[in-house]
Amino acid sequence: MATPPLNILIRASTDADVSAMLAIYRHHISRGIGDLGAYEAEPLEDEDMKRRRKNMRKHRLPHLVAEVEGAVAGYAYAVPFRKRPAYRYTLKHSIYIHHEFVNCGIGRTLLPALVDACAAAGYRQLIGYIDATNQASLKLHENFGFVRVGLLPAVGYKFGEWADSVLVQRTLGPGDATPPGTWLEKPASVGGPSN
Repeated sequence: MATPPLNILIRASTDADVSAMLAIYRHHISRGIGDLGAYEAEPLEDEDMKRRRKNMRKHRLPHLVAEVEGAVAGYAYAVPFRKRPAYRYTLKHSIYIHHEFVNCGIGRTLLPALVDACAAAGYRQLIGYIDATNQASLKLHENFGFVRVGLLPAVGYKFGEWADSVLVQRTLGPGDATPPGTWLEKPASVGGPSN
């Protein structure tokens, strides 16, 4: 008998979600799942994530959670790809799903919401780095229009092994078909974090 689909609510994250997001993050990092850039030398604490969220909120960057029956089942966010002004139209994103909700449609609901929020804010490209062994994430991204644009062999070292990273990219809105406007000087507050 098939499991009924979950009622998934996508919303802006709040400080009240931080503990749940950290639990998801710590679970994945402790098992080597996720993007290679996520490995932290020092444990990430609530105040660290609150500070990151505050900085993202200040810059009106999306930081979303997927909620199922009041529980945070996953989260996703986007940050500037690079700090130099030439890259200001490109974002890098991360997505994490609670281990008890893997293969329940959370990623299939959360990722397109993040893509839409980034596009609505006027960004033109969305980049992701995915651990080459994370086939589920690679497939999810391909299903939502991301293309593999590079392989970075042996760029990470974790759990006693070298790890490869796959670079994926997706065009947002008109992409490179038109020049950018001046919208990024005063970005729209679409899907961005709330308090």
